[in-house]
Amino acid sequence: MSIILHKVLGDHRGQLVAIEGGDSVPFDIKRVFYIYGTQKKVSRGDHSHYNTKQYLIAVNGSCKVTLDNGKTKQTFDLDEPKKGLFQDALIWGTMHDFSDNCVLLVLASEYYNESDYIRDYQFFLKAVNNS
Repeated sequence: MSIILHKVLGDHRGQLVAIEGGDSVPFDIKRVFYIYGTQKKVSRGDHSHYNTKQYLIAVNGSCKVTLDNGKTKQTFDLDEPKKGLFQDALIWGTMHDFSDNCVLLVLASEYYNESDYIRDYQFFLKAVNNS
């Protein structure tokens, strides 16, 4: 669970942030999706994965992400497009407090597989304690 600040390249024409799997992101990227149009009072996520690692970037606007390893919870502000958050496997994640214009980009280490999801928090705690 860590924030990574990426190098911003650019000049008077605008800014550019390059993200590379296996380098600036600590895994090979197999899936990319983004969340937008989310209401301020609505949370997303509220689950964990057995194997999938994720990397989250608010490419527009802002949101908060709370990560929980079963023992401690930590909330991160994603409020700059140069800021990325690594979420390892077996970490419960909740995205919340979205700004009106938030676009949250998520890079994933695995292809979508419903059996990789843990959607029950008590079951997540048992899985973490058995790992």
